Amino acid sequence: MQVLVIGAGVVGLAVARAAALAGHEVIVAEAADAIGTGVSSRNSEVIHAGLYYPTGSLRAFHCPRSRRMLYDYCASHGVPHRKCGKLVVATSESELPGLEAIHKQAEINGVEGLAFIDGVAARRLEPELVCITAMVSPETGIIDSHRFMLALMGDLEDRGGAVALNSPIVRLKSSAGGWDVQVGASERDGDWLHFDAVINSAGLGAQGVARATEGYPAERVPRRVLAKGNYFGFAGRPAFSRLIYPVPVPGGLGVHVTLDLAGRMRFGPDVEWIAEENYDVDAGRADAFYQRIRAYWPRLPDHSLTPDYAGIRPKLTGKGEPAADFLIEGPGQHGLPNLVNLFGIESPGLTCALSLGEAVARYLSS
Repeated sequence: MQVLVIGAGVVGLAVARAAALAGHEVIVAEAADAIGTGVSSRNSEVIHAGLYYPTGSLRAFHCPRSRRMLYDYCASHGVPHRKCGKLVVATSESELPGLEAIHKQAEINGVEGLAFIDGVAARRLEPELVCITAMVSPETGIIDSHRFMLALMGDLEDRGGAVALNSPIVRLKSSAGGWDVQVGASERDGDWLHFDAVINSAGLGAQGVARATEGYPAERVPRRVLAKGNYFGFAGRPAFSRLIYPVPVPGGLGVHVTLDLAGRMRFGPDVEWIAEENYDVDAGRADAFYQRIRAYWPRLPDHSLTPDYAGIRPKLTGKGEPAADFLIEGPGQHGLPNLVNLFGIESPGLTCALSLGEAVARYLSS
């Protein structure tokens, strides 16, 4: 089967790899001039253990499973990573029920090695940390996401697949049991190609691709809600050796300590609901960052945070609404053959990529 995957982010590449390993001929069409320039390159690069996600959700299924797959994959493919662990911390009595609820959900999700420790024990692990209770998650880690995507692309190419950069998708039309796909800058100068199957993994552009698909039910295209996450860098030596997370806030996991493999420490993301894509970090948001960080790191120095970068989560629900799960729409849902749309693939999409890739590739043989 000749398969087109739209989007060369981490999930698109994982889907393409899985399809190629299953014996399909695979092309990945990427609108940008490089792989992974969108959601996949603007996140915390965290390998999530699977703590938070509701029972029965795609996140709860794929995250712990894919996290185990990911550590094995990194080891076998030489992808830089570190299982550094994290502490989820309660800094007041009012946060304890929330922390206990996370622990209960994590156990339901099958996360290994969790333990509660008191503030004194937490300070022994992280001397700069101030909290009354912490939950230790030893399976959490960090990864070089770009090296991961390069490895996925290498696996795809080893199986005869390819990534076509600067290849935006204009239109899709059902044809002879497959799909005619127009690729190019516009309808006027786009080229038409035929594929047996199409998988839309376009991230922030997934809804646009669905609306450009002839015959796709308009009512099935979910709304796209943009939740911007801003990050601030720390001008100094890292104060922590593990990731430090507060109890989650609506829309995200709270302003947490993120480490990278180069040894840098940064903080974020916050949640900023926006109407249009933009990646500028407002330096004025630092005031709120200082306040939130000092709840667990009171010794954060003044004037030590600098605007770093921002990412945008492709959410399906907005401020004050219950968080939506990943949405995968195949022929059984929308009624069109050999077409799969992926919507709302936000955190923990990086961690879930390998498992999602296998799951989506199975649609091609069903």
